[in-house]
Formats: sequence, structure tokens, C-alpha cells
Amino acid sequence: MVSEKEILAALARVPGPDGLTPLPQSGAIAGLTTVGSKVYLSIAIDPAKSMAMESMRRTAESVIARLPGVAGAVVTLTSERAAGAPKPAAPAPGPRAQAASRQTSIPGIERIIAVASGKGGVGKSTTAANLAIGLAARGWRIGVLDADIYGPSIPRLFGLSGKPESDGKIMRPLEAYGIKVMSIGFLVEENTAMIWRGPMVQSALTQMMRDVQWGELDCLVVDMPPGTGDAQLTMAQTVPLKGAVIVSTPQDLALIDARRAVAMFGKVNVPVLGMVENMSYFLCPKCGERSDIFAHGGARLEAERMGVPFLGEVPLHMSIREDSDAGRPPAATQPEGVHAGIYRDIAGRVMDALAAGAGARAFPKIVIE
Repeated sequence: MVSEKEILAALARVPGPDGLTPLPQSGAIAGLTTVGSKVYLSIAIDPAKSMAMESMRRTAESVIARLPGVAGAVVTLTSERAAGAPKPAAPAPGPRAQAASRQTSIPGIERIIAVASGKGGVGKSTTAANLAIGLAARGWRIGVLDADIYGPSIPRLFGLSGKPESDGKIMRPLEAYGIKVMSIGFLVEENTAMIWRGPMVQSALTQMMRDVQWGELDCLVVDMPPGTGDAQLTMAQTVPLKGAVIVSTPQDLALIDARRAVAMFGKVNVPVLGMVENMSYFLCPKCGERSDIFAHGGARLEAERMGVPFLGEVPLHMSIREDSDAGRPPAATQPEGVHAGIYRDIAGRVMDALAAGAGARAFPKIVIE
């Protein structure tokens, strides 16, 4: 495996952003890490000069890729200030201003939506996978991007493994059930712990969005990590999200975090397409008795309180868990089943919200500058 010292020695032949200073001495390296035989490097630049810096990025990527023991290199540009770099003269703009100034669409993709939650463990990834299949069942060409760098679940949910094919610049997504899928889980071993700082997360997300041969898609569904951190801001600030679907369980503890997710998307001017109540109720497979294990109806009431659409209830059911663990999303493998129908209905309501122009919905004017 190549060492960091060997990588930096090779990069000494690459001029940094000023065109003169060797890259390792320029103070522009915002992150460098290796995962197995893969090398990930992010270079901090002035975003206004991103086009001019593309030649430097490609040169650095080529230099690293030629090193013995390197199977692949991913070099990305970031506006994150590197350690030792001079501080900006004025305060950085707030999330809303950044989103407006840095968003650029992805060629071939008509719309991008995020599936998010305020906390983990609410079934967000399972919902994202089955929502994507529900949208495809209604005739849309769909891709799924797994934006959870630290805990990717999408490969297992779709029953996919292996490395994406690449020509050295563009990766080709894997496919299952007619859905194009990209995840960091395809690039690292399943048990590998991703110990990355914010700039590296941003770089990886940018690479998986823009350096992938998505083709023509009606919608790219992004499975967000839980919380309201770097990944969420990167998505909101770099691509024009048409909206977000919030997943929550019914109990108060989950709804508290769901409110935070709604508030975060409001601050970056991304409309909330609606809320899904996952694990809404449990039906005993033996006696048929219903139990509201996590309470019931909390997400519906919360959606009404916040003025966002309620998209539907998904029950807590053993077959959803078993099929998901086995890489058989019920929306695809049991298309005539009750659960597939629930996900198709949710997909239909999402399509209705998009068609109704949810992207133009006004949010409270919360500005952070």
C-alpha cells in the first residue's frame, strides 16, 4: 500500500493553485487519505477559479494513479480553506447565499430529491430504496446516490457488490431492479471505518454526483446520512435540490430530530415534499392484532403542524426487514404486495408534490449570515 509520504513526494512535481509553488507546500491540500489501494485527495481553491484549476486537478490525479500500489485516485476541488491558508477578508456567506451562488445542475438529470431524517435508525435508507423503486414503477428513469459516507446501506438494500467500471475519469454506476446506483460502499470494503474530515466527505460526494455516467434520469434519489451536517449542506449548496422527503418514526424523540431536519432544509431554501411515518404500527403475524409500538400518527400531526404534506405510513413488518437485509426491496420483488403498494402510493404523492411546484413553496425567511 502506498504511503502518504510517497504520495506527497510525487505531488511535489505538480504546481499548486498559484502555478508555481509545489502542491504539498502550497497549503492547498485540504485532505489526503488512503483506503486500501485507493487514494482520495481534496485541494482547496478559490471557487471562482474552479475551471482554471481543473488542469491541476487532473494532473494530480494522474500523478497519484501512476504510483506503484495505487489502484485508483480520486482528486477533487473544494472551497474549504486548508490548514495554514490565509483567512478570508470577510465572513463567509450563510447557507442560503452559498446555495444560490454555487449550485450547478448535473447534465442528464432532470430533478434531484433528498431522503433525509434527523436521526439514525428510523428506516430512512429502506424508505429511500423502496421510494426509488416506486418512482420507477410509475415510469420514471431513476438513479440512487448513497450519500452516507460513514455508514452506506444502499449496496446491501439493492443486493449489489463489486467495483464500478471506470475509464479513469468517469465511473459507471451499478444497476439493480432497473435503478442506477452509486455508493462509497462500492469503493471500500464493507467493514472499513471511514474516518474522514468534512472536506473529504464533501469531495467524495461531489465525485459521486458529477463523475458518474448517470445518463438520462427523470430523478436522482439521494439517501442522505442522518443529521444536519456536512453532507446535507454539500448537497443543498452544490446541486439544485427539488425537495426533500423526511422520514421519521412516530415517537416524540424521533419527531424532535425530524423538526431539525425540516428546519435545516428551510434555511438552505430546499422545500420539504413531505413526511413519511415509518414503523408506524405493527400487525402480529400470528393473531393479526395491531400494536402501536412507537405510538402512532405523530408524523402526520407534526407534518400538519409544520405545514408540509404527509406522504404515508409504512408498517413495522418482519418481511420488510428480512427482504431488505437480503437485498430484495419489497417494492421490486413483491410488486403486487401490500407493502409495494404503500411505497408506490408514497412515490405518487412525491411526484404530485413535484408537479405542483413544491420547489416554489415559500419558507419562513430565516437568514444566517
